[in-house]
Amino acid sequence: MWGKMKAHIRNCESMFFVFVKWVMIGCIVGSIVGVIGISFHWLLEEATGFRMDHPAIIWLLPFAGLAIIGLYHLLGMKNDRGTNLILVAVRQNEAVSLKTAPLIFFSTVITHLFGGSAGREGAALQLGGSIASYLGRIIKLNEKDERIITMCGMAAGFSSLFGTPLTAVIFSMEVISVGIMHYSAIVPATIAAVVASAIAQNMGFLPTAYTLFGVPEGLNLLTALSVGALGISCALISMLFCIVMDKVFHGYKVYFKNPYIRVFVGGALMLGLTLILDCQDYNGSGMHIIQKAVAGEAKPEAFLLKILLTAITLGAGYKGGEIVPTFFVGATLGCVLGPFLGLSASFAAGLGMTAVFCGVTNCPIASVVLCIELFGAKGIGYYALCCGISYMLSGYYGLYSEQKIMYSKAKPEFIDRSVL
Repeated sequence: MWGKMKAHIRNCESMFFVFVKWVMIGCIVGSIVGVIGISFHWLLEEATGFRMDHPAIIWLLPFAGLAIIGLYHLLGMKNDRGTNLILVAVRQNEAVSLKTAPLIFFSTVITHLFGGSAGREGAALQLGGSIASYLGRIIKLNEKDERIITMCGMAAGFSSLFGTPLTAVIFSMEVISVGIMHYSAIVPATIAAVVASAIAQNMGFLPTAYTLFGVPEGLNLLTALSVGALGISCALISMLFCIVMDKVFHGYKVYFKNPYIRVFVGGALMLGLTLILDCQDYNGSGMHIIQKAVAGEAKPEAFLLKILLTAITLGAGYKGGEIVPTFFVGATLGCVLGPFLGLSASFAAGLGMTAVFCGVTNCPIASVVLCIELFGAKGIGYYALCCGISYMLSGYYGLYSEQKIMYSKAKPEFIDRSVL
């Protein structure tokens, strides 16, 4: 009896010291990545503001692409895998070069400054993950702990830019291997995300939040059917987004094997399409268009054009994230379809925004939490329904080729995604 008690006490002491270790690491990662993330956020806003004030700068986009490829080649990162590398780093403990951080930092700013269609949160995952991974090597963490600290960096990077710490934590644990949550990272990742978000807010960067209009007061069958129909539409668009991104990327590889020619051609295509459209609604991340969609205003063709221009940009070799473009696509899709389904355009924009995100990332829990952080808890049953349907019906497509989907979406069993 006494022996069991002593063993229990030793286990408690060990757990306490592990807890203290991860609290300290979480605070350090959150502080470092938070400060860098804020700088990144500020530079992106400045770059976007400058481009909107000087729209003619888009004429230099093809040459900006050459500069990005040149930077990666100069620093020996010719075969950069983007966010996929961070996913592999967590799952297989593959080392992430610290050079990833400055490269994705400045190349994403360049992409936004000159008018490429890209987001920012995907870049933040690479930024935070690479910094945290390097820190883990400095303090000589073991193999398993290095995976946890990389997830801390991912959460801190996402949280510092978007101000949604809970989503950042769950997304960093859920996106690696769908069906398996890495709960060992929940304490340090939460601390890192909260610290990063707090630093951002204290520096004047308020969390992203939207006010939706026409959110139903209670649950009813007719509204649920309409929300379900929207969820099906979001699943289809999620698959389309992933397919277009993949086909364009491989098309560039086939027809333009030289990366400098590839990025120049991609920049020229973006320039030509922008001139044809006679607007820059689809350049940059498009946060202002998302805001308009949430207010109930969107062009019918907006979601399709954003998919195309984002694929052209990122497939060519420009840098940035894919997540905000999915918000753009989902918000404009929902805004357009909502009234036809008997839903408020604003409410449907919010549903679409998070359901398309769910479909392309295969992260249903993070998507539902995102709804709460962006819109509040009112209507949460509808958000969960829409995201759940989008998750299930989007199949095994996804933005990240290195993401592992461990369980079937239709049965309680393991799957082999490679044969699907």
